[in-house]
Amino acid sequence: MEASDILIGVVGKTNVGKSTFFAAATEVTVEIGNRPFVTIEPNIGVGYVRKRCVHVELGLEKCDASNSLCLKGWRMIPVRMMDVAGLVPGAHMGRGLGNRFLDDLRRADVILLIVDASGSTSPEGVPVKPGTYDPVEEVEFVIREFDEWLYRNISKDWSKVARTIDSSQVLDVPGALAQRLSGFSIRKEHVVRALEETGLEGKKLTNWTEEELRKFIVAVRRASKPMVIVANKIDLPGAEENLQRLRERFPGIPVVPASAASELLLRRLARQGIIEYVPGDSDFQVKDPSRLDGKTRKLLGLVRERVLKKYGGTGVQEAINTAVLGVLKMIAVYPVDDPNKFTDKNGRVLPDVLLVPRGTTARELAYRIHTDLGETFLYAINARTKQRVGESYVLQDNDVIKIVAAKR
Repeated sequence: MEASDILIGVVGKTNVGKSTFFAAATEVTVEIGNRPFVTIEPNIGVGYVRKRCVHVELGLEKCDASNSLCLKGWRMIPVRMMDVAGLVPGAHMGRGLGNRFLDDLRRADVILLIVDASGSTSPEGVPVKPGTYDPVEEVEFVIREFDEWLYRNISKDWSKVARTIDSSQVLDVPGALAQRLSGFSIRKEHVVRALEETGLEGKKLTNWTEEELRKFIVAVRRASKPMVIVANKIDLPGAEENLQRLRERFPGIPVVPASAASELLLRRLARQGIIEYVPGDSDFQVKDPSRLDGKTRKLLGLVRERVLKKYGGTGVQEAINTAVLGVLKMIAVYPVDDPNKFTDKNGRVLPDVLLVPRGTTARELAYRIHTDLGETFLYAINARTKQRVGESYVLQDNDVIKIVAAKR
């Protein structure tokens, strides 16, 4: 199954449940331990964005999902996820596994910042009594380490970059600057947004002060590496109060309450056929009570009462959806060959679904499907309305689209 080209970075302080979250989201077997630096090499896996499948809305009996899954009418659209080594204070200076962590992170499009909402993990990743440490400080420290790492890397040859761009008198300064920063997956639109936010557009790069460069780097990090805070261990004492504090302290960043351990338990039992559970559901059903021992039955009761009923889910699926659909503003589009039957050329019903940025046009979708389709694009057909639309038609969420192109 092919995942989209979106890459979600799963990051945070060491030993806060990152690997548990990653394992729950991707069902990839990773080493999970109650000690620092369990994760050394980044783990790569596939998570899923959950959306109501358009076949339900269209009144079709079923779909033939091929590049995704369809579970009880929920389309599970694959995205890439990466779990990297945990951070400790001083990571940007190379302490712990910091430099390796941050080098891996440069490829991410969006970041899930996992924090211990219960405050039961020390800055060094050592388990302590809940409420001992402040998750607000945890978020601040992770962001600070990332910003300092980015500053150290960009400032190393900033004078040379600034002189080169200024002396060449290029008209597209943001484009030239983005080209220099492309190794950090920073694009032109990120640079434009950062320049506007800091008021530095139009000012020669060689005239920037160190403070202005720092402000630009923070702004371009926010634009190119947006974050979702995942308040993990939400079922432990003190976590609910800290959840509110996190939301008050970081009003511009979505905060999602979560219990990764609960999600991991539910998925494993569902995979074994003991319970019925679709990731993101607000409850589960026991299918085979005879296979539940007393300890697992008790755990399921706690998950239901302390997590599912209270928060409407474990938060793992909500965190992924918030990152992709909310922060990155992606929409789902279903390309088809037959707009009347909603099928591909092999007669499969709605087999494919693509995640594309909001604002994507019909021609841009054609290029996404295949370069030749984009180059020979004639028009598209909105399969819902059966109307022709032109190349500049802006796609809407859950559009079903037929691309019509000239034959070569």
